[in-house]
Amino acid sequence: MSLAPLPAIMLEPLVRAALLEDLGRAGDVTSDAVIPKDHHATTALTARQAGTVAGLDLAMLAFRLIDQSVDMTVHHGDGSEVEADEIVATVSGPARAILTAERTALNFLCHLSGIATATASVVAAVRGHGAKIVCTRKTTPGLRAVEKYAVRAGGGSNHRFGLDDAILIKDNHIAIAGGIRPAIERVRGSVGHLVKIEVEVDTLAQLEEVLALAPDAVLLDNMSVDELRQAVVLVAGRTITEASGRITAAIAPAVAATGVDLISIGWLTHSAPILDIGLDYREL
Repeated sequence: MSLAPLPAIMLEPLVRAALLEDLGRAGDVTSDAVIPKDHHATTALTARQAGTVAGLDLAMLAFRLIDQSVDMTVHHGDGSEVEADEIVATVSGPARAILTAERTALNFLCHLSGIATATASVVAAVRGHGAKIVCTRKTTPGLRAVEKYAVRAGGGSNHRFGLDDAILIKDNHIAIAGGIRPAIERVRGSVGHLVKIEVEVDTLAQLEEVLALAPDAVLLDNMSVDELRQAVVLVAGRTITEASGRITAAIAPAVAATGVDLISIGWLTHSAPILDIGLDYREL
């Protein structure tokens, strides 16, 4: 997998804010009281269950923002699959700093690895079909960039990053605009030639109307598997087809088998369980 890391300048504000929230007004009073200032330790970030790793750069930043001398050796990088009890990375340095940053590092690492793991499970479920698994804008406020990165780490692809990078005309837009045609015509009169246009449809009748206006993609929302199959036949390759609406890993293979190009899933980012990763002290 070719997974480009996010620039540190994007990650640092997120990690800094999380650390400041945890440090409060007096810092880590427990570690400062219990651990001698000059004590060094080696610890291991260990997977408690099998899954896909994502978020190591944020974890590393958490440790190094507390003390730049902390060193991390990565054994299984982002996008890697790990088994239970495998060591993901080794962290060495001043013990106080490691313990102070531990929870922030693990919060990011476990959350993002959970998203990557959930994504990987659905990607595996549709393997053999042509459909790509994509995420949505249903992300944790402030964490969209890293959550969408985690989707990529799990082998998925990204949908829009925000309201400004593509047109998605949904049911409320159509209702307020007075119909599909006026909505699309207004869009084409206001955006540049590089901006893609996607239109959401709920029925095959709506789909026929939309296809006559040649959008770049159609969002087939909450359609049954049979309706999706009919929709793909109706589209006949004229535009990109995207299936959406309460699609689980269990039903994703049937959805992919209809021939849709994309399957968008909101729960990958808003409801994926964490991947349990812990920090274990290692006696040398």
